[in-house]
Amino acid sequence: MIRRLDHVAIAVFSTQDALAYFSDHLGLEVVTSEVIEELEVRLTYLSTGNAFLQLVESLTDTSPVAEHLRQHGEGFHHVCFGCDDPMTDANRLGEGIAKAGRGRSRVSAFIPGPIRHGARLECTEFHEAQDVAQTPGALGLANFS
Repeated sequence: MIRRLDHVAIAVFSTQDALAYFSDHLGLEVVTSEVIEELEVRLTYLSTGNAFLQLVESLTDTSPVAEHLRQHGEGFHHVCFGCDDPMTDANRLGEGIAKAGRGRSRVSAFIPGPIRHGARLECTEFHEAQDVAQTPGALGLANFS
């Protein structure tokens, strides 16, 4: 079922502008960045030690993320949990049929149904070797000294 917090996502107008703060100022390391054509987004993952901060940028004016940005502006978008079987777990936890997605070359699924307590929820594949054994779990916080 739910194994760990995988990432917290922030919708941004510009990944480059957001990186000036989250990477350059806070010192969070960019782990990967990818364009998901079918979702019309760029996903950029920054390491927070034992989870990720995901920057979600719309690449078109018509994507669901673009609509979210028009309605709410930049900020919190969703929380994602690492799970054994994202589609099955999302369908079991939600109300309706989960919508499949992907990021970091992993299958993911948004938990269907109403937004609960202001939070959209997502499930993604959990890989114990990568997510636990190979994850240091702490930041150097060099910029906060």
